[in-house]
Amino acid sequence: MITKTESLNETIDNHADVEIDGCLDLDKPTSFFLFAGAGSGKTRSLVKAIRGLRERSGIRMRLRGQQIAVITYTNAACDEITRRLEFDPLICVKTIHSFVWDLIQGFNTDIRKWLKVSLTEEIRTIQEEHTKGRSGTKAAADREQKIVALQKRLDLLDGLSGFVYSPTGENRTRGSLNHAEVIKIGAAFLKTKPLMQELLISKFPVLLIDESQDTSKLLMEAFFAVQAAHDNSFCLGLIGDTMQRIYSDGKVDLGRNLPADWKKPSKVINHRCPHRVVKLINKIRSSAAIDDQQQKARTEASEGHVRFFIVPSLDVNKSECEEQVRKRMAATTGDNEWLRLDGVKVLTLEHHMAAQRLGFAEMFRQLDGVADYKTGLRDGSLPLLRFFSEIVLPLVTAKREGNEFAVAALMRQNSPLLSREALFEIGTNQAAQVKAAKTGVEALLALFTGGAQPTFLAVLNSIADTKLFTIPESLLPFVSDKAASEPTSSETEEADEEESATKTLVAVRAFLDTPFQQIKPYADYVLGDSWFATHQGVKGLEFPRVLVIMDDEGAGGFLFGFEKLFGAKEKSSSDIRNEQDGKETSVDRTRRLFYVTCSRSQNSLALVAYSANAKMVQATLIEQGWFEQLEIELLSLPAVA
Repeated sequence: MITKTESLNETIDNHADVEIDGCLDLDKPTSFFLFAGAGSGKTRSLVKAIRGLRERSGIRMRLRGQQIAVITYTNAACDEITRRLEFDPLICVKTIHSFVWDLIQGFNTDIRKWLKVSLTEEIRTIQEEHTKGRSGTKAAADREQKIVALQKRLDLLDGLSGFVYSPTGENRTRGSLNHAEVIKIGAAFLKTKPLMQELLISKFPVLLIDESQDTSKLLMEAFFAVQAAHDNSFCLGLIGDTMQRIYSDGKVDLGRNLPADWKKPSKVINHRCPHRVVKLINKIRSSAAIDDQQQKARTEASEGHVRFFIVPSLDVNKSECEEQVRKRMAATTGDNEWLRLDGVKVLTLEHHMAAQRLGFAEMFRQLDGVADYKTGLRDGSLPLLRFFSEIVLPLVTAKREGNEFAVAALMRQNSPLLSREALFEIGTNQAAQVKAAKTGVEALLALFTGGAQPTFLAVLNSIADTKLFTIPESLLPFVSDKAASEPTSSETEEADEEESATKTLVAVRAFLDTPFQQIKPYADYVLGDSWFATHQGVKGLEFPRVLVIMDDEGAGGFLFGFEKLFGAKEKSSSDIRNEQDGKETSVDRTRRLFYVTCSRSQNSLALVAYSANAKMVQATLIEQGWFEQLEIELLSLPAVA
């Protein structure tokens, strides 16, 4: 039996679904932006809208060879939506990279022209930096090798019959495109080639984009251009929440300044969080002044528990502090699951905190300074890391565990030495090829003899020497016979003074000089297999008990700063300039991440902040109306000996 309260919860947002349904009219399409805040049931609305369109126009679309396109953020989200829609081929559900590759695949002449311009410009940029930089340094040698690799790729373009790309794996063949290139090419083609626009709208008269606030700015601008040029025959439906934008390459203020004829439905019920947490995230949102959206908890939702713990010292054992917080939460809530580490999801506002606690801080720090790497580093999609985490690490693990069956399977799947083409070409002497593969595996494992911990560079050079795996293009400039060593301070300073290409080379070189053993905890972390996670790792997820850790000192970065958000530190000069210019500040970014992490909680939420200015933090929390006095506790523990 459905109660009146339950009915109200389910029907209060019906107007948004009705409005979207009206937009999905193939004869008179209307584009829209659906505000779908935390826990609002956006996937349910998405599926409901598609089912309605399918019922009305499915036969018509099938006869015309058309599909409803849905772009989602992860493969898991693709699988979930596809399952809910009964695996209907009328609906094309893909991640952004897969969708764009399907659009541009086969346009080999145009891709070749684009690559010639792009590679030529990249070579010119590095050559200019090389001229300005000092010769005889490791940075100079890396630049030279990078230029050689880029020039080789440029020279080979005319001889390629076509191009290939894998959205889920490493792209290492001669004609392969990397992830960033696919996005850039797709955006360029959609904006400048009328034929590409026609192909898109004739195949997909309706395109729905989930998590639109984090979809690449380049592509969002291209889709807006398509919609503006074909507003009478193409529906662009965006679903998301600007407050939950967590990636820097997303389009800023996506929901603002939309064309006047766009619809802007919104959903107000938060089906996930208890009343107290909804009240908190509403307060956080209103302080951002990005919109006037406010959510309501379900009528029958529990009140929930929220506590803010301030550790008034930086010189403490943080693991002990966080254990003490869990004990306090167990006593406060009467929920002993807080005492179990695997019963609590620990979230951090910055990956450096998790990296320090889990043991991959050194490798993470080296790559985090490269702007183009930030998104891939955080979500695990960075190609040069996937080579080590998805190709090399599984082989090393299987061999060290004595699992020869797994070793053989991994070699057949990934090694060019045992590829079908290589074995066919070798003819009757396949035993020699198998022996070469075995020798390569043994050489790699020899690096770990006696508990030794080789660097990534040592592992890379071993693989290159034996041709065990195909080296990704991004790592080719670093393959050499030279012993691994740390970049000198002068080279680091040189990189700081030069442009991004040189900085990237220096960063990758520094990463390669870190211990290979750090790839395992990193891989577990980005896959969600550790008890730590961050805002990126929990997109769309929910947990009964959430512990949020805020530690600027542990974060080690400048993009985020909770002490500024809570008034414990003055804003930086760059933040003040950005604020005056109407640009995003570190406080803006931190507030959004704070919102995302708090909104994961289903029952109870604990937040722990490390600050030497505890009184200022406490005063700001109360002044902002985020927490009551009784909800704030100062935690005092002995200093680290």
